[in-house]
Amino acid sequence: MQEIRGLTPNGFKVVSTFAGGGGSSTGYRMAGFEVLFANEFVDLARETYKANASPSTVVDGRDIRTLSAEDILQATNLRPGELDVLDGSPPCSSFSTSGSREKKWGKVSAYSTGQKQRTDDLFFEFVRLVDGLRPKVFVAENVSGLVKGKAKGYFIDIIKRLKSLGYRVEAKLLDAKWLGVPQSRQRVIFVGVRDDLRLPPAFPAPLPYLYTLRETVPSVLSPILLADDYEFRAYAIHNEWLKLRVGEYSERYFELLRLDPDRPAPTVTATHGIRGSAAPCCPFAPRKYRLDELRIVCGFPPDFVLTGNADQQRERLGRAVPPLMMRAIAETVRDHILRRIANA
Repeated sequence: MQEIRGLTPNGFKVVSTFAGGGGSSTGYRMAGFEVLFANEFVDLARETYKANASPSTVVDGRDIRTLSAEDILQATNLRPGELDVLDGSPPCSSFSTSGSREKKWGKVSAYSTGQKQRTDDLFFEFVRLVDGLRPKVFVAENVSGLVKGKAKGYFIDIIKRLKSLGYRVEAKLLDAKWLGVPQSRQRVIFVGVRDDLRLPPAFPAPLPYLYTLRETVPSVLSPILLADDYEFRAYAIHNEWLKLRVGEYSERYFELLRLDPDRPAPTVTATHGIRGSAAPCCPFAPRKYRLDELRIVCGFPPDFVLTGNADQQRERLGRAVPPLMMRAIAETVRDHILRRIANA
């Protein structure tokens, strides 16, 4: 994080909505952007965000439904049309392919903090802020389930509304493992460029290589159990792990996998490795990721501060956009769109 704080600013400004613990913002900062304003409703996520934020970033905790474009403009001293990038990662559990997602639509859900909010319509709050702020570019992220099954209707409606605001919009399914993250994590990325700027959206090209767990997190190969390890202490799960070969999933316990060290990690979820749940485990010991290992798997700097108890810290990582993934997206927006606008 000290290296990130010491980077030379690229001159471009970003506002982050649904900012979480700061995964996206950290990626923008890696690419030299200044984060002017960040909104995050969940208290524990906002605590983590503040612990790593630049002193110049205004961190706002309102429900986004009560946040207006005028509020953001006033806080950042900008006028409509001046913001370089509006970023947003609307909560996506309602569209996740795991679980009974359609049953959550139209209903209020509780976060692990006890706060409650309807989430399946929050993308349209992002659309509202695009309309009010008129950023040069917007970037939005959501789960791959948004383009699958019945959720496609939401996806089509979102695209139509964004285009109707006067933006050229494209969406692509990107996988973090091809963008420098040692984790397979598919996300739908929306990029929009304001029509008057006459430039197409741009997306990062995949790297010609993958990072494996063996290369990036060699400690997962250790057969040694430490006192504070998240060991599979439940006999049934421990016994099931013994039956698995390296790289093999359990047919009995959802997410129980004996990791293959020569591949990227599987997708890290919000409950990934939290006490009492089955989860991917190390190849040669019946334990889950250690927290320092999970930071690397999720593409975070090793000194990124996580607040709350151990389970809450793991949840923050599981919910986050990997900073290294967002850095690749931000660098592409910077080089292929914003710098071309600045040099026009």
